[in-house]
Amino acid sequence: MQSTELAQGMLERRIDRPVPLRERVYQAMQELIISGELAPGQHLVESELAETLGVSRQPVREALQLLNSDGWVDLRPGYGAFVHAPTPKEVDQLLAVRCVLEGESARLAATLADAEGIAKLRELCDQGEAALAADDVDNMVAANAELHRYVTELSGNEVLLDFVTQVDRRVRWYYTPIARQRGTQSWQEHRKLIDAIENGETEKAAQIMREHTERTRESYLKESGDDPNSEEPKAAPVRTRRRRTAPPA
Repeated sequence: MQSTELAQGMLERRIDRPVPLRERVYQAMQELIISGELAPGQHLVESELAETLGVSRQPVREALQLLNSDGWVDLRPGYGAFVHAPTPKEVDQLLAVRCVLEGESARLAATLADAEGIAKLRELCDQGEAALAADDVDNMVAANAELHRYVTELSGNEVLLDFVTQVDRRVRWYYTPIARQRGTQSWQEHRKLIDAIENGETEKAAQIMREHTERTRESYLKESGDDPNSEEPKAAPVRTRRRRTAPPA
């Protein structure tokens, strides 16, 4: 048998592997952190997390190690695991990078977006405004994240999309506490952005996006009352998770 035929035969027999349990636990805990259900500075108890998530302590322990490596959790010898409390400098730097990336996304989207893409953006804007009216922060944050991601998708630049995707989860984490504060103004800015993209106004779209993301950065810093040059996390009480009974399997 030729080597190419052998390789093809092996590919056809490759076994799909399920996602390791530790990664599923990692993803679940990451979403709890992003949503604020696990707050910055909160003490994470392995046994309680295992009970809540319906798993053993081993995958929780492994997930905590991964979360620590990625900056979502702090492991303190002798004290345990705590949700990472981002410093003002961390937040400021990430949101500044987001401003640059998404400004370029908007500029490119204005050159490439078709009628279907514009309709999708308006649909996402409608969803966000409906969530705002219902005071549904979770769906407001989700619609905001999806709209920004879709603008980047419309840019047609896959490398740019990859970079934006990498910062998206942390942006959602930082945006959640100020979603109500940004409220109506944020969605009005989205409408103006969509209009500029639809009209092919490349520089205007980029400017609107930069100003929009800059206002989000300023709102976060104002809400937290922090100095963006500080490398110390904002003081927060250390909280232990309340015990919750795991739902039946």
